[in-house]
Amino acid sequence: MDLGIRNKTALVFGAGGGLGGAIARALAAEGCFVYAADINAEAAGATASEIKASGGEAEAVAWDLADLPAVESNFAAIEAKRGGVDILVNNTGGPPPTPASGQSPELWAKHFQSMVLSVIAITDRALPGMRQRNWGRIVTSTSSGVVAPIPNLGISNALRLSLVGWSKTLAREVGRDGVTANIVLPGRIATQRIKFLDEQKAARENRSAEDVAAESTASIPVGRYGEPAEYGDAVAFLASARASYITGSVIRVDGGLIASI
Repeated sequence: MDLGIRNKTALVFGAGGGLGGAIARALAAEGCFVYAADINAEAAGATASEIKASGGEAEAVAWDLADLPAVESNFAAIEAKRGGVDILVNNTGGPPPTPASGQSPELWAKHFQSMVLSVIAITDRALPGMRQRNWGRIVTSTSSGVVAPIPNLGISNALRLSLVGWSKTLAREVGRDGVTANIVLPGRIATQRIKFLDEQKAARENRSAEDVAAESTASIPVGRYGEPAEYGDAVAFLASARASYITGSVIRVDGGLIASI
């Protein structure tokens, strides 16, 4: 299937990591010019180099999501070269594992700025161009914790859930302008983040990481962790011309993990 996004410009955050990198590669494979943005310039560069080695077009951007003043200058540079962003993939790093109670206001504020305010500010900066061109895709990656809160991920569960309400509201505001806004929920996808969380749980419970992973796998109906490429392909479809009638939705890519309807 031709997804109809050849020559579109995509900005993918967290592109140096497992999920963001997979999304960037999937969009590049569909013919998008991809800006691979990450706080880790080396990791972003590696993703961009991989895309170019495969025949795609990409450019790495060192971008700290906590640096809100950088939004304007970074966007201005993209607009000067490509005219604007057609596809925006909001994909932020996760906070440290913590209970919901007992965390300092400073810690909450720090992650609220990098995980929520940054997403809103970046999207607001991208929207005028999308509306002017009467075409745009905003895909925000969150977590299965927004549906079924994950133990010991109190900050993540709370802050990512706020993006669900924001995205749903936004979708109603921009739908007539040819712009869609959707949320994607990854389940247990085999990334370094999931490996880290498994190791942290193993340490807390005095178990092996292999035992924790086996327990998690047993709870997934398809019987395995997902591959980053499977997640990337789902996001690429939502970002496509073929998904023009999908907006305001929350899409689960979890192998059936979340039990609720």
